Amino acid sequence: MTISILNVADEAGLSAANALVKKLRLGTAMVAGAKTPGQADPSRAVADIIDAVGRDGDDALIALTEKFDKTKLTPDRIRVSQAELAAAHRTANPAFLAAARVAIRNIREYQLAIRPREPAPLNRPGMSERLRLIPLERVGCYVPGGAASYPSSVMMLAVPAQVAGVKQVCVACPPRAGGDISPAVLAVCHELSVEEVYRVGGAQAIAALALGTKAIRKVDKIVGPGNLFVQLAKKQLYGQVDIDSFAGPSEVLILADATATPEWVAADLLSQAEHNPGCGLLVTPDENLAAEVSRCVDDLLARCSRRAAVEQSLREWSGIVLVPSMDDAIDWANHVAPEHLQVITADDERVTGHIRNAGVIFVGPYTPVATGDYIAGSSHVLPTGGTARYFAGLSVFDFLRPVSVVHYEREGLASVAADIETLASAEGLDAHALSVKVRLES
Repeated sequence: MTISILNVADEAGLSAANALVKKLRLGTAMVAGAKTPGQADPSRAVADIIDAVGRDGDDALIALTEKFDKTKLTPDRIRVSQAELAAAHRTANPAFLAAARVAIRNIREYQLAIRPREPAPLNRPGMSERLRLIPLERVGCYVPGGAASYPSSVMMLAVPAQVAGVKQVCVACPPRAGGDISPAVLAVCHELSVEEVYRVGGAQAIAALALGTKAIRKVDKIVGPGNLFVQLAKKQLYGQVDIDSFAGPSEVLILADATATPEWVAADLLSQAEHNPGCGLLVTPDENLAAEVSRCVDDLLARCSRRAAVEQSLREWSGIVLVPSMDDAIDWANHVAPEHLQVITADDERVTGHIRNAGVIFVGPYTPVATGDYIAGSSHVLPTGGTARYFAGLSVFDFLRPVSVVHYEREGLASVAADIETLASAEGLDAHALSVKVRLES
């Protein structure tokens, strides 16, 4: 049996289930700078990289890229040329481009639908107050790369920013050996008219986006997934630049009952496990479903091209949690606060209505997480490790700054002058009161 069944009615099962949730949260908590046993402190290593980029700029980027990515850059090769972007788009698989356009259209439609509108002004006698929603000026999107390729992340990061009205969107992506970036990533950048693409990755890319170098102008906000070193760099530079969140291993929690199809649930667990590390949790009150899903997981493993990695994630990061009732399952879901939550039950509406903590909720048997990963429209950049209790998934909201605009006429100021003076006096701030008095005395 590749995936464990943990019955919380049994003391050992409850302890193992709690340990699994704790381990999942520690995966995200690593961005707090936890030291890996037997290894150098990753926080210190990241701080050194940030210092080097801040001090030596492009020279540091070139040296660090050669060290970590085995790629020798020159100053004029840090940025991907327009010719390279156009060539990648021109030679892209037509079927891939067609699918990408469907995804881009859906993401744009969804982000446009949820984009907040400026509320009507608030008017009182002699004064008015309104809220402006001002887009950020410049945003950096970090797209993981190297051995892997994630063109979907370009869409999920850049499109919400563009819908918000961000004028300058740039992308940083680590190069493969030889200095190339995935042609699929470049083709999507060209499709989205993202003309600033940099072949740098890791903590050094985050430092360059936050601090600026000769080749890379600094940004106002950095968004996107990445490994531990990327997340630690975002954490250490937060304040000098805004960020989206700190992300750990990808995860799904599935709430299911006897109505769920075991093979489908097993496939959903496998899809998350192939992130390696990736966590898949099934929480169910149905013993038969638990046993059948466990069997189907073993059967479906043979169809996974990354079988060894998937198996490792299933053994180390995943499990089937058997609970007394669906209400207990709901309590578990709210406690775990997963990145992805799937609901496959006889009463999806009731169950979904009781969920408070989740990055995204996928409802019904025909809504696997892959719909959100690629095509639905909501972003797949989501809170992990229990942080869905207070973080939300990336969206158009993240690229808008609410700015209040306040306007008083003389009579409006006169009507509140006494209250301002009273409050200012209570705080010992005489000059605050004076700033009102001098206007009304004249």
